[in-house]
Amino acid sequence: MELWKIALLALGVVWLLQSVGTWMQMRHFRSVMAAITEKWSDGHMGAGNSRGRFGKGVIAIVVTDPQSIVRKVMVMEGRSVFAKFLPLPEYEGQSLARLKATLGTSENQNGRVGALTKAVEQLEKAKRSQSVEMEPQPA
Repeated sequence: MELWKIALLALGVVWLLQSVGTWMQMRHFRSVMAAITEKWSDGHMGAGNSRGRFGKGVIAIVVTDPQSIVRKVMVMEGRSVFAKFLPLPEYEGQSLARLKATLGTSENQNGRVGALTKAVEQLEKAKRSQSVEMEPQPA
């Protein structure tokens, strides 16, 4: 077989493997999101992403209760489709404002901090929009 045909076949196989891996990762992501919404339907959830150096990506999820106390923080980081969400229990149980302050003073501004910051910002935006919706409308 000619070299270009072998290269084209190898490219096709690699592309197929990447597609299957991406599908599996998205299935994992959807199952984590479904588990969160099933377990804590009364609070809020924010998700953020960040791309670190050399292509390492990070996705963060922050879940709070109605009083803005952090219930769960999880991150998925890595360069491959085999990355899974891992919990960060050191942030759980504190207020959302304290988490934001902790992230703002973090010396290591890596992809994880960026993704967590975006998740916190999304939570704050959702809470603001909910409070505007709950205000009584003039008659």
